[in-house]
Formats: sequence, structure tokens, C-alpha cells
Amino acid sequence: MKDDTAFSLLKQRSLGTSKSPIINWARSKDDKAESNQSSPSVSSLYVHVPFCFHKCHYCDFYSIVDRQDRQEAFVERMIRELHAQSDAASNPTLDTIFIGGGTPTLLAPHLLRDLLSNIEHAFSITPATEWTIESNPETFTEDICDVLVESGVNRISTGAQSFNSKHLKALERHHDPESVERSIRRAKAAGFDRLSLDLIYGIPTQTLEEWADDLKRAFELPIDHISAYALTYEPNTAMTARLKRGEFEPTPDELEVEMYNHTLQQIRKHGLDRYEVSNHAIKGSECKHNLAYWQGKNWLAIGPSASGHLDGMRWKNTPRLDEYINTSEDGFAPICEHESPDPRRTLMDKMMLSVRISDGLDRSQLLEESEQFGCGKRVESAMTLCIDQGWVCLENNHWKLTDEGYHFADRVARELIGALIEDE
Repeated sequence: MKDDTAFSLLKQRSLGTSKSPIINWARSKDDKAESNQSSPSVSSLYVHVPFCFHKCHYCDFYSIVDRQDRQEAFVERMIRELHAQSDAASNPTLDTIFIGGGTPTLLAPHLLRDLLSNIEHAFSITPATEWTIESNPETFTEDICDVLVESGVNRISTGAQSFNSKHLKALERHHDPESVERSIRRAKAAGFDRLSLDLIYGIPTQTLEEWADDLKRAFELPIDHISAYALTYEPNTAMTARLKRGEFEPTPDELEVEMYNHTLQQIRKHGLDRYEVSNHAIKGSECKHNLAYWQGKNWLAIGPSASGHLDGMRWKNTPRLDEYINTSEDGFAPICEHESPDPRRTLMDKMMLSVRISDGLDRSQLLEESEQFGCGKRVESAMTLCIDQGWVCLENNHWKLTDEGYHFADRVARELIGALIEDE
């Protein structure tokens, strides 16, 4: 189901730079204040903890097997970056915080407590702030749970992926399926009401019945959010290498479509709504942090390989742990990728991301923005084609994907982006 063509059109990177764009932003704040120019408004923070118990074969996120010998140096370095970015952003009030990885709950409890307390000290956090941490079922111990409760984290995202031992083994996931229920119920008993579960379908040899059983077991738990992803074969992963060696056959497209359609049937049966291609929640429990990404809002990024965004400026921290720990530019991290603001690329991002969420694209606004590049008519024509295919509908002046269209979300994005860059 995944089509990377639309995404490849967005890779307009300037690589190899080491100077953080945040430094220039920080140094220009006084000049902006004197000239009454507004600085970018920041409402979200992403923190990346790269340590994992084991590198899963399908995962292409930056992670390393933890030997516990660098945890302390890593947390100390991350704290310096937290305060540097907070100072640059004038201690903003955060709407969302997301601590991902890797496996953040693999940190030693006292180090995780230090990290979380410094986030709270560096930034303004309110009772309304959504504060998420990713967790592995085997690492959500009582000690870790206590740290999270004390620190103000209020949302747990648990990586279950499957309740079937055979499929967990295929993914190289090293947890007992029963530990998923234990960790979810432990979190619920500790007072966490916002609980999300990650599942993967389209695993080699997986049947529709086995996927249905995974969903059944998920809905027996006190969760308010499910992220259900089709297995994708990312470049440079062990899973993709095994596929190329012919060790297994990928799931047929027709079966993957059946699995997706069954997912929709079940999430609606249990009172959840789809609000993005792979994300489903009880109304009001959508992940606000992910919505900030999809809606093009600003966020700061802490940790190796973390990516940030400020008013069209994008950057990515170095994906090398030793370089991250040992290199400091006034507290900021060295970066490996940087994009300067570009209005056309910003519109491309909007087309690619907003079409995937249930609110869709505001037709009038999109045509107005497209016409700045002389392609409003081509964009309208592209969407008319998608409507004729049954992939998109026009509802309340918004172009939205249909149930059928969610299978072709990347194709719709490609049609839109193609209309925008046709004259380049």
C-alpha cells in the first residue's frame, strides 16, 4: 500500500552542514525584538532516546542496542540541549511533548527522572499539555511507571505490534505477548487514562484471521487510541534484506487491503474514529503531537537524529550517538540536514500531510495558495481526477479521502505535488 514516490519529491536537502540553524535563530531574536518582528511560535517538543534492547528487523528509526555504558553521558548531554533550545525559544508554553525512540523506558529510572524533570524546568507546561512517552511492554516496570506518574507524563504509547508469538519473531520483537496486557493494565491502575497501542499488519504469512485476533485482543484492553500500520520494507533494514534474499514473500496487496478494511470495521464498532491513514482514536483522544506534524506547526527537536521545524525551516540532528554526546555548539546539537524556508516546498508538505488526515484540505485555501505559483487550475484538475477515481470527495468545501481513497493516499499526494511542480 505504501508508495514512496510522493515522499521522494520532498527530499530537497542541503546535507553535510554541522551548524545548527537554531543558533542563528537564537542570535537573531534580539534583532527581531528591536525591529518588532515576531519570532516563530513553538508549541511542541520531540525528544529522541535511541537506546533499544534489540534492533527490530523492520525498524528504520535511529536506534542502537543499549549497553548502559553511555546512558548517563547521553542524558547529561540531552539536558544541555534542552536548556539551550528553551532559552532560544524564550521558555515557550508547550501544547505537546513526545518522547520517542528507540525505547525511552529503557533508561535507568533515575536518569529518566532527571530527563523528565529537566523538561519540566526548561519549558512551560500546563495541565492541558499532552505529554507522551513510547514504551516497550517489557520495560514498563513498576519503577518506570512510578517515575512517569511523578513527572507528569499523561499519555503512554505501547509498541505491541502483534499478540502472536510467531509474528513477533518474524519482526524480531523480543517481548512476551502477555506482557502487553500487563503493562497496559499497570498504566491504567496507576492513573493513566490516555493509552495508545501500536500494531502492525501485513506481516509475512499473517492471515486475515490472525490480524482479526490481534485487533480483538487489543480492544479487550482499556485503550483510547490505536495506530495500525501496514508493514513497510524500508531501505537499509534487516527485514528488507531478508525479503531481497527471498527468505519470505510479502503479503499480497489484496490481503493487505482486506486487513485495512477489517481494521476500519472494528475501530468503528468499538467507538473509535480514523483521523489519519493509520491512526484511530476515541473522539477527543487523537494524538495532538502527531497532528502538530501533519498540520505543519512548529516543534523543537532534542536528541540524536531528531528533526525539528520552525516556520518552514527544517533540520535534523546528527544520527551518531558519540558525535551527539561529544559535540556541543552552545548546548545545541550538530546537525546533518538543513532546509531553509521555501514557500513552494511548504505547500508541497501541506499537500502530502494534510490530505492524510480526516479534516482534509480546505479547497479554497489550497487553490489560493497554489495560484501563487500559477498552478491553481492544475491542482483543481488533479483533484477532479481523484474524485472521478472515487479516492476523494468534496465535503464542506474540503477535499477529503474516501474509504477507498485511504488506500491511495500517497497517489493522491503525488497527483497534487505533480501539479505544483509541473513547470519546474
